[in-house]
Amino acid sequence: MQTLEQLIARARAYRADKFPEQQPHYQRLVSEGQSPKILMIACSDSRVDPTIIFGAEPGEIFLVRNVASLVPPFQPDTACHGTSAALEFGVTNLGVEHVIVLGHGYCGGVAALLAGADKDRTSSDFIGPWLSSVAAVRDRMLSEYPDLPQEEAERQLEFATVRQSVENLRSFPWIAERVEKGTLALHGWHFDIAKGALRDVGDPAAPELISG
Repeated sequence: MQTLEQLIARARAYRADKFPEQQPHYQRLVSEGQSPKILMIACSDSRVDPTIIFGAEPGEIFLVRNVASLVPPFQPDTACHGTSAALEFGVTNLGVEHVIVLGHGYCGGVAALLAGADKDRTSSDFIGPWLSSVAAVRDRMLSEYPDLPQEEAERQLEFATVRQSVENLRSFPWIAERVEKGTLALHGWHFDIAKGALRDVGDPAAPELISG
């Protein structure tokens, strides 16, 4: 896809060809409202589309996308917190039963974190501060494994940031309360966009959920 005209043409074709079949489903979503069981935090990367990966229909996944699939710690203040606001709505209003942090291979945000984008606050208005929420994860990994090749370091940091985001989820009191009651489960997954492999990174010993 190269132009806005092509984008609109695809929307026009969808409206003419596929939407009539799906319209009853959308009408039910309008009249009954949404009731997804899954909230997913995924990356904004254009190569990773969770609805395609998981074959999800409209109304099935409450989807949050941001740079590097990060969940910042609970920090209520007067600033704008898009990811935290979406979490609050999904958990407290929609009553989702699962929250999944979905990292992915060859993540540009994680590569920027590894390169130290959080340290140079003059190079961007928002990316550096955003990545700083997991800077300690990078520093710890580099301290423990200083000689990792670049690609392996990026991959291990992708895993580690997912695990940290899952841990940060537990800092939200209305998430921790539901996890303790057993009404909400937290998951950390990683999708390898080159191989199509899906891995549970919450348990380093766990096998791939889908082998690549």
